[in-house]
Amino acid sequence: MKMSSMCPKCGGGDIIRVNGETGAYGSGNNIMVGMTIFSAVKVNRYICCECGYAEEWIDKNDIEKIKYSKKAIR
Repeated sequence: MKMSSMCPKCGGGDIIRVNGETGAYGSGNNIMVGMTIFSAVKVNRYICCECGYAEEWIDKNDIEKIKYSKKAIR
């Protein structure tokens, strides 16, 4: 959905993006990779307004933060 602007489930084209956010005490749509909110990686959502299917994506420049985090499990 992020790249094609088309829903992979229903083929719909009415796609919206909800930006990830970080709030107090780590609330919001994010992944905490450290002890403070300044280390949080925001997770963006793409939602099909026709069928409700949703995907979550992390910006490319934030993947390294998660990859080398002590919280990452392989």
